[in-house]
Amino acid sequence: MLESNRKDKHSAEEAASRAREQARRAEFLAREKIIEESQKAAEAKRAEKRAVEEAEQLAKEQVRREAFLAREKAIAEDNEARRAREPEKQ
Repeated sequence: MLESNRKDKHSAEEAASRAREQARRAEFLAREKIIEESQKAAEAKRAEKRAVEEAEQLAKEQVRREAFLAREKAIAEDNEARRAREPEKQ
């Protein structure tokens, strides 16, 4: 009878230990999942911010390029007008 009680007690302790271990594991996995989801959300936010910044940068570069071309065209037109006036002075 004592042996039976010890086995029952030992079985109950093992079951409780397994239950605690399962609960710890489930809690760990839940924390890991939350961390992973948080990291994915942060990465998505960074990617979105990066895409917006790249689009803005491309727009700025295009404006700069158009301004440069406009200046170059104005300089070329000015030089052409100067050349056209030079023969008149002679």
